Amino acid sequence: MTEDTPEELTWQRAVPDDATGPGPWIEISLGDGDLVYLRETSAPHVVVTTTQAKWDAFAHGVQAGEFDHFVKEV
Repeated sequence: MTEDTPEELTWQRAVPDDATGPGPWIEISLGDGDLVYLRETSAPHVVVTTTQAKWDAFAHGVQAGEFDHFVKEV
């Protein structure tokens, strides 16, 4: 992790219910104030931050299907 990333964060892994295998998966942690921390399990030392308001806007966009065109049909 970077020196700006608090060590006491509790990470929540985003894994589909039907997932198998080790990932990689995205993990999120809510920090002090309005900071949101994100990382990928394959590179946990690389952490990016955003604000709670931006994270909420992204999550609402996902729920509304705004990013569906990025997903390949299987």
